[in-house]
Amino acid sequence: MSLLKRTATRLWSRKVEMGLGVRVTAAAFTALALAITLHLRLPLWAVLTAIIVTQMSVGRSLKVTREYLIGTIGGAIYGGAIAILIPHHGESALLAVLVLAVAPLAFLAAINPSLNVATVTAIIVLLLPTMGQMSPLESAIDRILEVTVGAVTGLLVSFLVLPSRAYGQIRVNAARVLNLLADAVQELLAGLTRGRDNDALHALQDGIGHAISELNAIGTEAERERAAWLSHGPDTGPLLRTVLRLRHDVVMIGRATVTPLPANLQSRLMLPIAQLSEAISNYLKASAEALRQGAAVPAIGPVQTALLAYAEEIAAMRREGLTRGLPGDMTERFFALGFSLEQMRQNLVDLERCISEWVGGPDPSASKDAAGTS
Repeated sequence: MSLLKRTATRLWSRKVEMGLGVRVTAAAFTALALAITLHLRLPLWAVLTAIIVTQMSVGRSLKVTREYLIGTIGGAIYGGAIAILIPHHGESALLAVLVLAVAPLAFLAAINPSLNVATVTAIIVLLLPTMGQMSPLESAIDRILEVTVGAVTGLLVSFLVLPSRAYGQIRVNAARVLNLLADAVQELLAGLTRGRDNDALHALQDGIGHAISELNAIGTEAERERAAWLSHGPDTGPLLRTVLRLRHDVVMIGRATVTPLPANLQSRLMLPIAQLSEAISNYLKASAEALRQGAAVPAIGPVQTALLAYAEEIAAMRREGLTRGLPGDMTERFFALGFSLEQMRQNLVDLERCISEWVGGPDPSASKDAAGTS
């Protein structure tokens, strides 16, 4: 029973990927059925196009469909024109015409990669008539029809069969970044008292960079869905910018914690740093859970309390003169850490507001303003 439960949990965690598999299968089946019904000359291209344009989210499917259709129509028109206007009966003439057809389109694709399919289409339109009984014009028309059937089929399947909105994926991917940031903060601040685990840090930093790249790409797809009135909700910009600023805070903390603190400072700061690390990490993880599950916005109070306790201990150490004998680079990193932590606190306040917008909770800033005027 436990094995079945673990398997079901693992499969459920991959529901987006499973949904894509179902959509791709449905798109391929439907495209082939339509191509056969419409008596298209080469159903293969309709099926392949349907598979290509069926993407992880509706927003990405819209983008791929538009680019694929534009590239196909442009390549078919250009390749067909070259094939019709320039005679190429011999092998040498065919090679020359092929160069003339490919070179300009390859140059355009190098400038704009979304036009890559234009080169392939032009080659198919140019060479396919040499293999069968059809004219270049018929080849161009067939190619456009086949791709159009596949593209429209793939797009409709993306809308109708287990549709996956990029808007919903933002929650999952932003939560993933926040969890990684939480782990990184814990590892970095722990390095002040025990030294760094560089292998663990490199793995975390690589994971954060990859996750943020995916988050930004999904954000673009979500805004494309909003522009097409396919999704509704808060603007993705504030959340993405806040997550990126938190990433920058982690980078700054990393630079300020390159080496452990001197032993006399470690004994004084070990507890405040541990409490601050736990508070920030817990807040980031609770924020991730709120985004993923639509739960209540976590309270930022523990972070502010821990940061205040840390600042008070630093002030006490300065009054006692414990920081006067530090080397110049250590002093610089020591106070840079305080600045970075304060910046992170401000960005966590912004994160609180962003999450309240995404989960539909009350605006924290509004409640604070009301408390201040009461």
